[in-house]
Amino acid sequence: MTSLQHPRQPTQPPTPPPPPGRREQQEERGTNPVRLAILAGLVAWLGIAGGWAPLVVVLGVVVMIFLHELGHYLAAKWGGMKVTEFFIGFGPKIWSFQRGETEYGLKVIPAGAYVKVIGMNNLDEVDPADEGKTYRQASYPRRMAVAVAGSTMHFLQALLLLFVLYSFVGVPGGSLTEDKEWEVGEVVPGSAAADAGLQAEDRVLEVDGRRYETFTTFAEDIAERPGEDVTLSVLRDGEVLEVPVEIGIAPSDPARGLLGIRRDLVTTTVGPVRAVGASVSDFWDQTGATLGFIGSFSPTDFWDSVVSSGSEPAAVEPREPAPGGQQPSSSEAPDENRIISIVGAVGIGADLTENGLLGFLLFFVGINITIGIFNLLPVLPLDGGHVVVATYERVRELFRPGKGRYHVDMVKLLPVVYAVFALLVLLGVTTIYMDITDPVRL
Repeated sequence: MTSLQHPRQPTQPPTPPPPPGRREQQEERGTNPVRLAILAGLVAWLGIAGGWAPLVVVLGVVVMIFLHELGHYLAAKWGGMKVTEFFIGFGPKIWSFQRGETEYGLKVIPAGAYVKVIGMNNLDEVDPADEGKTYRQASYPRRMAVAVAGSTMHFLQALLLLFVLYSFVGVPGGSLTEDKEWEVGEVVPGSAAADAGLQAEDRVLEVDGRRYETFTTFAEDIAERPGEDVTLSVLRDGEVLEVPVEIGIAPSDPARGLLGIRRDLVTTTVGPVRAVGASVSDFWDQTGATLGFIGSFSPTDFWDSVVSSGSEPAAVEPREPAPGGQQPSSSEAPDENRIISIVGAVGIGADLTENGLLGFLLFFVGINITIGIFNLLPVLPLDGGHVVVATYERVRELFRPGKGRYHVDMVKLLPVVYAVFALLVLLGVTTIYMDITDPVRL
């Protein structure tokens, strides 16, 4: 939200700066055509080099981050705090204007956005007349509201996108967490499914009268019945057929059954009323999965991935179709389950967006949940660090009644802040390196 500043100790009373001339005023406000041309050139280069999909994803990411900062801005204004800047982008200014006490504008590097709230800590110098409008003087609930507002906006975006998916666009498999709605996408030649006459777009409803909630449970049951004769209830062109099948045997494992189909997920909607519950359920499931991934992060494994990134891959024996038939994709390899940078995220988002609106929305559901959780990690300079500081200050105040507000001495925390910042930069650089030398592809 703002940067840490060291206090200055002037040796003499400061003299007010001279009023800016017309050229300086134009530099501070208005439009800079040269920088605007630079930004336009960057956008044009991205569109020409990568096509329309990366451009759409980058614009979507900028909007997403803008909404993150808008959350901080609205919470700060609601809390009576003074916001002096609200900019999209970083670096030199392209264009800006003043409304009230806030300067709004655009900067040349479209890599995010930021909001500057005065008095974030005891190192932030503030005009004494504005001290009552600082973050540090606000009540604990209002400071907490500002700290969590960015992640809250990410979570609201994810819930809204899930609602749109369930209500209007359709969700593949009927659920983002369970593949309930599926059909035969392809029949493997010479397989048990081919011998039985199964066709693409068939929908397997039952096996020997048993109905399966998900494709996973269907595949697991088939895998446990090698060589058995079963009867499939298949929906084809609106008619239910009884199809006898002798389940095949996997060449690499005689104890594993193999039907020989590749699955396609069926995209379905559930209507606005049911979409509310489904959206909340999927949101919690994906949040739990993201927390589990963060909790399982191993610095050693990550470093091994960095070292091996870009090296010549070892020869891999071709994989067979999964027990139910679906051929696993290359993105399911264990080494692809890794942290990715914004470069990798844009690449994945572009791959999904090229498949249409569904892929675009699915990407932004996932990235909003991930960024929302990451920003709440309890370390400065992340938003979660501000939550910890505000909570610690409040606890200290409870144990010293009547002594007024307590403020953490940020000087003591600066080494921690710098260390975390350095780690974040290192993480960013290494993940960008991996995403360039060994990109994740869907």
